[in-house]
Amino acid sequence: MLDIVLYQPEIPPNTGNIIRLCANTGFPLHLIRPFGFRWGDKGAKRAGLDYHELANVELHLNLETYLDARKPLRVFGITTKGTQLYHDVAFQTGDALIFGPETRGLPNDFLESLPKNQRLRIPMKPASRSLNLSNAVAVVTYEVWRQHQFSGFQ
Repeated sequence: MLDIVLYQPEIPPNTGNIIRLCANTGFPLHLIRPFGFRWGDKGAKRAGLDYHELANVELHLNLETYLDARKPLRVFGITTKGTQLYHDVAFQTGDALIFGPETRGLPNDFLESLPKNQRLRIPMKPASRSLNLSNAVAVVTYEVWRQHQFSGFQ
């Protein structure tokens, strides 16, 4: 399967929704510190973070420790600044999908380190700014899962 990676997530309900999504699809979720909330506090649990017991969730000190530990085949940054549409990519087991924090997206230096065809965007109307993080992760995750014939679905 592919890794879903949240780089410095800020909003507990979004992270909770994504944990629930990963629990229900079987995708591993990797969370890159620092977070905009306290991991394990009551408010975060109410936001759905208690679902982490049903999902494969790993916490990482920073992006480099994630990359060193997992050694993804290819890294894709999901960004409104991308030119490659997410649904035009043939995803492979071992790829990583990295999503940025809600208020600022992925850092420009990280995006610039990726080939242009690995900076993916989700189509939106021209005047739109961005999708909610948990919605964006769901859209791309289900496309990847569809491409893999919903592997593991019962």
